[in-house]
Amino acid sequence: MTPSTQMALPKRSSVVVDRLARRYAGLGNVAAFAVYAFILVPTLIVIPISFGGSGEMSFPPRVWTFELYRQLFSASSWVGPILQSIRVAGLTMVISVVLGVPASYGLVRFDFPGKRLVMLLMMSPILVPVIVVALGLYLYLSRLHLVGTTAGLVASHVAYVTPFMMMTVMAGVKKLDPALEFATTIMGAKRGTVFLKVVMPQLGPSIFAGALFAFLVSFDEVVLAWFLTSPATTTLPVKMYSSIQWDISPVIAAVSALLTVLSLVFCCLSAFLQPRAPQSH
Repeated sequence: MTPSTQMALPKRSSVVVDRLARRYAGLGNVAAFAVYAFILVPTLIVIPISFGGSGEMSFPPRVWTFELYRQLFSASSWVGPILQSIRVAGLTMVISVVLGVPASYGLVRFDFPGKRLVMLLMMSPILVPVIVVALGLYLYLSRLHLVGTTAGLVASHVAYVTPFMMMTVMAGVKKLDPALEFATTIMGAKRGTVFLKVVMPQLGPSIFAGALFAFLVSFDEVVLAWFLTSPATTTLPVKMYSSIQWDISPVIAAVSALLTVLSLVFCCLSAFLQPRAPQSH
């Protein structure tokens, strides 16, 4: 075999691989679409079901009406948990942003002894099963007489949600140019001024996306709330779970549809607000 023949073999094999890749690329897209459809279709089915009549929950609905939504927003047994979930999620979002943004910036920009341990501890709610976290918080907050209170539920949600929000903000901090902060420091600005005037404006989209994510996670959380709520502080997910367990009401289809739409809107906003890496020319 001549040297020229030996050089031609790898080129031919690469051409064959490229042809096979182009031939089966469409098959891979079809398979991916089928998987996504298998996951999403059962979730989206609740939307048309929510426009059915008050006495049934079937697909497709026999009649198209807003009766289930009218019942949802006119019944105090549903409006109360909705307002409680909004209250808890809003407070959780604000507190997690106040605590998580400085922590995210410090963990990315500075090196200090025990940094990995601090990072592991702060991210532990993501690593530990949520049922274990819920049990530990229940035992801890019961000694402080905070079980069944809004304050205890907000505190538990802050501990659980903040790591998720920090992951979004830390990704934004890593994309910032440290030279801007260094130049501002050389010109005499203090560290706090640099953080407020230089870092925060650039982190605005990441902070907003992380805040939306924190709100959504807190609003949808059911395990912690199941352990820590009382009849007076029941959240919407707990109410939904109780309704399914004891009395399946068609109104739950309207609630599920609203939560599905809310999740889709928040996810789209979060993806749109994520900072994009600059393109190289």
